[in-house]
Amino acid sequence: RILDIASTTHLHKMAAMTSTFLGSAVAAKAPVKVAAKKAVAPVASLDGLKKAAVVGVSTVLLASPAFAATIKLGGDNGELGFFPNKITVAKGETVEFVNNKAFPHNVVFDEDNVPSGVNADAISHEDYLNGPGEKVTNKFDTPGTYGYYCEPHQGAGMQGTIIVQ
Repeated sequence: RILDIASTTHLHKMAAMTSTFLGSAVAAKAPVKVAAKKAVAPVASLDGLKKAAVVGVSTVLLASPAFAATIKLGGDNGELGFFPNKITVAKGETVEFVNNKAFPHNVVFDEDNVPSGVNADAISHEDYLNGPGEKVTNKFDTPGTYGYYCEPHQGAGMQGTIIVQ
């Protein structure tokens, strides 16, 4: 049987209750009032929706920084190299270097292969990354070509280039 709850403010029904009284089962019927639920449609103002959107976007941007590029240190199959070994980014963007395989690795910028006025030592990460997933980042504010290498594997040709436009 289908009941029209929307048109009824209270629904009366009989509920059977059973209890034990001195070892004898006693059944009683008692009326039970059940209030009808009314549906309320959510209403949001446009201003409230805009504020929620700004908060949501801001939270995502703060929680997960965007990188112009991610460079793996060591190939997925254990090759010695930076993957990719040549990238182009815009001025002001950040590049993430992630230790992948065949470590230890580091990221050393060649003082003879960075734009004029850039201190290669200041942007280098000479400490070794010893475990998978370890990361370092660089923000590039000066346009030009940046040459870098992995110190322990430089002889094996582990080097890369970043072009900042």
